[in-house]
Amino acid sequence: MRPKLPAIDFASVLASTVHDMKNSLCMLIQAIELIQQESLQLSPPAQDELARLNYEANRLNSNLLQLLSLYRLERNQLPVQIDQHVVADVTEEVLLKNQFFSEQQKLQITVEQPDDVYWYFDYDLIVNLLNDAVANALRYCRQRIALIVTAQQDQLVIEVHDDGKGFPDFMLNAAPFNMNTPDLANNHTGLGIFFATLIATAHQNKGKHGSVELANGGRFGGGVFRLCLP
Repeated sequence: MRPKLPAIDFASVLASTVHDMKNSLCMLIQAIELIQQESLQLSPPAQDELARLNYEANRLNSNLLQLLSLYRLERNQLPVQIDQHVVADVTEEVLLKNQFFSEQQKLQITVEQPDDVYWYFDYDLIVNLLNDAVANALRYCRQRIALIVTAQQDQLVIEVHDDGKGFPDFMLNAAPFNMNTPDLANNHTGLGIFFATLIATAHQNKGKHGSVELANGGRFGGGVFRLCLP
């Protein structure tokens, strides 16, 4: 008689697998970055392919991070470590993460921010959130992206403007996204915006919590991703 197998917690198995995949992907990204240092010796087509490989690897890494965060949230294990940080450090890191691809594709990313702005937030989570927003803008923009930082009415506002076609109506008019019903027909899983909303909402101060908004128009007439932190 075949012995009875123990019950499998599929979510935990999947989370462990995703964690291993993320570690392997980080090693791949490090190798890509090492090759980038010698990229001038490559032909222009090879440089373009290397830039695209770097972009897609980082985008996949961001998706895996979001999956792990959702798993930890479900088990109340998502750590949010709020501390005071220099906002310029965040924008600088996001620029560095996307520098190779943007330069290779001749896309311009500018930053507008006040000097010496400090705010309270989880540094790693906000960097990953904004990096995902910029990566999305790089995917759909024509040539220009702007990161605009303002401190207004007791909240920090960070916006990502692009000169693409803007967000489709179904994203602008949608109710809070339900991860159980992804819109695969429109190639929209909703994971990115769901993760961004989750992280923003986790930042609370004096009864107020953070938020994420999508709009069209903005500086270049394209899409606008807006993060507000209390």
